[in-house]
Amino acid sequence: MKKISLLGATGSIGQQTLDVIKLHPEQLELVAISIGDNLELGREIINTFKPKLVAVKNKDACDKFRIEFSSDISFLFGEEGLIEVATYNEANILVNAVVGSVGLIPTLKAIEAKKTIALANKETLVTAGHIVMEAAKNNGVDVLPVDSEHSAIFQCLQGENSKNIEKIILTGSGGSFRDKARHELEKVTVEQALNHPNWSMGAKITIDSATMMNKGLEVIEAHWLFNLPYDQIDVVLHKESIIHSMVEFHDKSVIAQLGTPDMRVPIQYALSYPDRLQLPSTKALNLWEIGHLHFSKMDFERYRCLGFAYHSGKIGGTMPTVLNAANEEAVAAFLKGSIPFLTIETLIEKTLARHQSISNPSLETIKEVDLEARLYIKEQLHLK
Repeated sequence: MKKISLLGATGSIGQQTLDVIKLHPEQLELVAISIGDNLELGREIINTFKPKLVAVKNKDACDKFRIEFSSDISFLFGEEGLIEVATYNEANILVNAVVGSVGLIPTLKAIEAKKTIALANKETLVTAGHIVMEAAKNNGVDVLPVDSEHSAIFQCLQGENSKNIEKIILTGSGGSFRDKARHELEKVTVEQALNHPNWSMGAKITIDSATMMNKGLEVIEAHWLFNLPYDQIDVVLHKESIIHSMVEFHDKSVIAQLGTPDMRVPIQYALSYPDRLQLPSTKALNLWEIGHLHFSKMDFERYRCLGFAYHSGKIGGTMPTVLNAANEEAVAAFLKGSIPFLTIETLIEKTLARHQSISNPSLETIKEVDLEARLYIKEQLHLK
């Protein structure tokens, strides 16, 4: 029995993680969760799975839940609550499915507590990959990828020697606006941006997919997960999202992982690794039904955010922290209707341009730089 703590239970990845746990009650048990703003959904999860520890965002919600539920369930709130869920003594796996840099500290604490990490929170590695992977190495902890692309690469490398890798190839669908010319993006709406053609994801990740920042963050993640330089990490557009990623070896052999677009597959693989469990709820891949698979070379002028990510990753230090913080704030502003879609990348570019990267930053430095970048974006929004 694998016992699971889940950060971000009410989000898209969290919900699909719960689907997987529900399918395998003999192998998987949910023991601790954090929930976000959707308290009604949180109630449903608590009643269905009966976790022993629940973290909520604020004290008011915490007090209400303590009155509402049995004293057998412990309730906490804020960052302390997230950390307690991440390090819960009965759990042996942490699924980090929260969105944003809030996921970093709980992940580090879980690593110190020797929990296996199933990582869906991109920002953890983007902002502090050197600290996280060093901590995992020192504590003998596995960091298992939940993103479909990184899971695909991880699966392709099973039984392979990493010294034989020529490059890894991340696939990207192109997002909601992949069929639009750049000039058509000036007046697109939030509703249009959230209409992803292939995947069911949360709002922030769906916008990141439309800008291709999602893929850029994945490039930085891949650098840390697979210990590869950026010139060995490629991205190719693949509309169907059937090939989730590929590995090319020195002999020019390419191994790919394929499947229908369903996030429950990589989630379940991270939870069941090194075993595989049945997943009857997902559709089998019948290639004759797909008919054709399409690929095209990445256009860095069309998807400028991807270029920002490569640039930030290669510079390293605190530059990826600035990239991530600026993107989070700019996307939040777009989702609120405060800025047009293309202004997301304009704000990110301006924030990166003013930053002098600090090499090998401490956790405290990362926090300071993150805050400074966010304040700068907010100032720019106020000026508008």
